[in-house]
Amino acid sequence: MNLPILALTAGEPAGIGPDLCIALSQQALPCRLSVLGDVDVLRNRATQLGIAVEFLAGDIIPEHQPGALHVHPVPVAAAVTAGVLDPRNSAHVLALLDAALAGCLSGAYDAMVTAPVHKGVINDAGFAFTGHTEYLADHSGTKKVVMMLAGGGLRVALATTHLPLRAVADAITPALLDEVIRILHADLQAKFGITRPRILVAGLNPHAGESGHLGREEIDVIEPALDRLRGEGMDLVGPLPADTLFSRIRHAPCDAVLAMYHDQGLPVLKYASFGAGVNITLGLPFIRTSVDHGTALDLAGTGRAEVGSMLTAIEVAVEMVAQGVRGQGSGVRGQGSGVRGQGSGVSMMPAIQDAATSRTKNPES
Repeated sequence: MNLPILALTAGEPAGIGPDLCIALSQQALPCRLSVLGDVDVLRNRATQLGIAVEFLAGDIIPEHQPGALHVHPVPVAAAVTAGVLDPRNSAHVLALLDAALAGCLSGAYDAMVTAPVHKGVINDAGFAFTGHTEYLADHSGTKKVVMMLAGGGLRVALATTHLPLRAVADAITPALLDEVIRILHADLQAKFGITRPRILVAGLNPHAGESGHLGREEIDVIEPALDRLRGEGMDLVGPLPADTLFSRIRHAPCDAVLAMYHDQGLPVLKYASFGAGVNITLGLPFIRTSVDHGTALDLAGTGRAEVGSMLTAIEVAVEMVAQGVRGQGSGVRGQGSGVRGQGSGVSMMPAIQDAATSRTKNPES
């Protein structure tokens, strides 16, 4: 069986990223996995956790076997203590992303999965860094990407990401919504195999503006943008009051929700899925998934880090590869080729899949 090749960046070395990599070494995985990280950091963390791991090296990336871990070495600049941040290692964290990015663009890797990084210490080291999503977009020459989280039977995409709340209203423009919805719609088709996605769109203001009495963004910006895209055949519902939108999904099946800002859409999803949610970057010329949690410095090296979100991130990446959106890696870095066959979609969200099936049977729902 020709399994997809995934690059896994180990993330902030003082956080739980290395712990998750070591935990994965004990799992059966549906892929060939190469961890991008410092092998000594990983070896020391395995010893600290009391887990026996055989570390593999070389250009050939074998089928993953429990008890072993293939490592693409990217050295740290300073010795690492679990739970203790060191700005001197911030360049190492970015080098992990650069190596994974280069491998995905060359076809050596079919997808990238990322462990959490610490934005604060990277900025303290003098690097302007707002997050994985923006960094990967900038360094792949991608004009616009969309952050989407999935889990708990939901897919939630964001119109804006890491903005102060006072800046959100000004950022919501017709051009932004047009761009975000087009990316979301296209990737639901290409990367998730959904022929005609239905997207529920949240309003910005309480009660979606209450007919203009609580704000006019819905009337002046959101509704006109949706109308233009509906005219092209997109199935868009909204703008809807955010406080009732998620309960509406129980009765009005959809394939994704578009929230206007970070804390409008993600609290519900994280409540429903924490521990197994996945962050997916849409619009990139390759597949990137990630955990939906942070570095958890207090858990690093303790054996208490949960691997569930990372496992799901890997499973989702594998299933997205099955849609044929990335080249088939050869098992040798730098020599990817071919196109993978069609898959059946993302099985980690049965509630949404059931909704799609229900909509097919009941088109008026």
